[in-house]
Amino acid sequence: MLTNRLKYSVLFCLLGASVSSCQTTDQKKEPEVEHNPAKQVVPERAKDLIGRWDLNVDKDGKVVPSWIEVKLSGFKTLVGSYVGDSGSARPVSHVKLEDGKFSFAIPPQWEGGEGDFVIAGELTATGIKGTVTTNKGVSYNFTGEKAPYLNRTGTVQWGEAMELFNGKDLTGWKTIGGENNWSVKDGILTNAKAGANLVTDQKFEDFKLEAEFRYTTGGNSGIYLRGRYELQIEDSPKDQHPGSLYFGGIYGFLAPNEMATLGPDQWQKYEVTLVGRLVTIVANGKTIINNQEIPGITGGALDSKEGEPGPIYLQGDHAPVEFRKIKITPAKK
Repeated sequence: MLTNRLKYSVLFCLLGASVSSCQTTDQKKEPEVEHNPAKQVVPERAKDLIGRWDLNVDKDGKVVPSWIEVKLSGFKTLVGSYVGDSGSARPVSHVKLEDGKFSFAIPPQWEGGEGDFVIAGELTATGIKGTVTTNKGVSYNFTGEKAPYLNRTGTVQWGEAMELFNGKDLTGWKTIGGENNWSVKDGILTNAKAGANLVTDQKFEDFKLEAEFRYTTGGNSGIYLRGRYELQIEDSPKDQHPGSLYFGGIYGFLAPNEMATLGPDQWQKYEVTLVGRLVTIVANGKTIINNQEIPGITGGALDSKEGEPGPIYLQGDHAPVEFRKIKITPAKK
């Protein structure tokens, strides 16, 4: 009997010690991390780099536009986005920064091949400078300056509407890059096959634009607002989820709220209002993007001079496309 009592006493002691140990462990738990953006403070070392940058890249003697955004994620990690001279905006998972020098790596997009692109640079007295090294080991120098906010104050007053396409010929337009396959027949402006892009002689700041267009099966084109922000024209399936790369999107940045395409071989209409960076897009009578900010230039932009007026530019280097109406109403200055 005594032996049994001793056994039970030992067991109770062990159980008691275990409970006490658990309680001690619970008491030693680390406090939960507070996820409060209101308490986020930009690190001193990063404050001059954080923001949006318009870049000029020297590519074999030709200046091509590019764009970077650097943002703070949490309390100290830098992330961002990158736009090259072609393709769409690419996410950057980590921007390394040390002693005023930054770098990040991104995988290839439409360029193909293996390995990463590496962008490295440093802060200067007037902006940033550095190199873009491709996944094939070719390096190009760049310089950059902070992108303007393009905030507008007051109510926009609209001027007189003007027809950019006269229905007869290419008066007021010029072609750039590639073979010119644009022509006018029976009042229709047609790009017969992939070749040159078409750009207005005039430049515009804030405006309202109307464009009626038609594409064939597999079509892919776009309208560049101020020559910098591509509004996508693409033969996207009607049952596909909307996306920034598809019909009605600002390429790589802004997705429409629905797939409003009528499909190939149908006349369709875009009504665009661009004021500063804020864009509203109505596609075939439906508002698919409503007063949203365009963060930066899209791939294929003519330049990165976001603070300046720019032309209307029709993409012709991808596939055939037709336009029967292009009308613009500039804002009064």
